Amino acid sequence: MCKVFEELRQEGIQEGIQEGMQRGEERRSIQLVHDMLAAGKYALEEIAALSGLPLSEIQRIQAARETP
Repeated sequence: MCKVFEELRQEGIQEGIQEGMQRGEERRSIQLVHDMLAAGKYALEEIAALSGLPLSEIQRIQAARETP
């Protein structure tokens, strides 16, 4: 029975690590979008391609930045 609990614990730890890494990547992508929008040198399609985020998400971020 203890072996089962240990396996479940290890699985939970691995899932937590994966989730944390995914969140970090998403935050970095969003920061990249903000930086590129602030630079004003990139088309929205370029930002989407470089960040890996969908164009609709880039447009949402841009709209949120423009709203006071």
